[in-house]
Amino acid sequence: MERVKTDVAIIGAGTAGLSAYRAVKSAGLDALLIEGGPYGTTCARVGCMPSKLLIAAAEAAHGVAAAHAFGVHIDGSVRIDGVAVMDRVRRERDRFVGFVLESVEQIPDDDKLVGRARFISDTGLIVGDHTEVEAGRVVIATGSSPVMPDMYAALGDRAIVNDDVFEWKDLPQSVLVVGTGVIGLEIGQALARLGVRVRFISRSAGVGGLTDPKVKASALAAFRHELDICLETEVIQAQRDGDRVAVRYRSEGGEEKTEQFDYVLVAAGRRPNLAGLDLHNTSAQVNDKGMPDFDAGTLQIGSLPIFIAGDVSGILPVLHEAADDGHIAGSNAASYPEVEIIVRRAPMAVVFTDPQLAQVGTRFKELASPCTVFGEVDFSNQGRSRVMLKNRGMLRVYADRSDGRFLGAEMAGPAMEHIAHLLAWALQQELTVGQMLQMPFYHPVIEEGLRTALRMAAKRQVEADLQYVRECEQAVNSA
Repeated sequence: MERVKTDVAIIGAGTAGLSAYRAVKSAGLDALLIEGGPYGTTCARVGCMPSKLLIAAAEAAHGVAAAHAFGVHIDGSVRIDGVAVMDRVRRERDRFVGFVLESVEQIPDDDKLVGRARFISDTGLIVGDHTEVEAGRVVIATGSSPVMPDMYAALGDRAIVNDDVFEWKDLPQSVLVVGTGVIGLEIGQALARLGVRVRFISRSAGVGGLTDPKVKASALAAFRHELDICLETEVIQAQRDGDRVAVRYRSEGGEEKTEQFDYVLVAAGRRPNLAGLDLHNTSAQVNDKGMPDFDAGTLQIGSLPIFIAGDVSGILPVLHEAADDGHIAGSNAASYPEVEIIVRRAPMAVVFTDPQLAQVGTRFKELASPCTVFGEVDFSNQGRSRVMLKNRGMLRVYADRSDGRFLGAEMAGPAMEHIAHLLAWALQQELTVGQMLQMPFYHPVIEEGLRTALRMAAKRQVEADLQYVRECEQAVNSA
């Protein structure tokens, strides 16, 4: 068996792993990038990029179908060529993956090692059956994988995860989507707009990760305008029936129903890729799910020379956060035993449905309500949104009652990907709603809806100040 030494061994060559590698090399240390699967990030291969390609095709189809509302009529029938749709998805997906592979190819061969890694000590690894690695420190950046419950696993190739969708050569006739989180909503709505019969089933009442009840209600109403969504519904049985699946489920009201679908798309969450790492051979303390205890600020596992980064940490499973994770873990691994908490950028998440969903900063469920003022806008009558017939959803902003400092927002509406960026920048600059209102707002734009919400929050913050003064005066007078 070959034996190699390195300053930092990085397990996983995805977004977080590549970022960690660059951080270690920038610090002037040796780094070894270990990958047990194909090179190319989750985002490029099976995540954000191929899903957006599918969504783009769906938006084109929906635009044609909705044109009559503008007085534009398409003569003749509109045909969706599923083969052509999926061909473009795979072709462009491969192009994006190619860009990642080009960057990996630029890494010196001596810095790369192919094979599955497992720990034999805190800093000792066996890679495949061919190499023993002695490292000064280790970064775990192994990503995550979709969860496939046993009930669906028994269905064979009729039960799929999002990874499988992008290998389709053609579109099916029907799909049951299990889960109304980010992945289920994005892919399910895209398939529905491309002519696939889609039903959504979720055991919970959750929609796209939203926690603000008013925003969630507005989003659900918008989705139900075109989609068949069953929340708080339990799948009782799923059985293979030839090339189809018979699914029996029970709704919230207790009614049972059986339907057949070509596929069941399981979008029931993801789990960290930790199995097979043999963490029991390290000094790491792990919980009953096999997740090691680590510091969310430094990404260090205990006081060990082991760091964890990216989706495998389960903190914020989005690309830019994975890249930041990699930089934090790589930088701290390079400086170990001296580690530091590196300030993160303002948290932000976007769901590319229609309407788009987004969250920035503090979420509704994390707010201290008595200390918070709210501002909102309903897009049903917002000028630009109504012009485009995209007038569905609601945006709510949260501000500190005492000083008007912007805290966060949840939203469902048109072009929320752009609004979310503006709000994330404002949050990172620690602006108040008053300062945000001093910024320019063009007319007519969707951002004017944001201004409406900010104005309401500012007004309520002033009212809260007046109420506080009155309460103080009453306290003094009664003393």
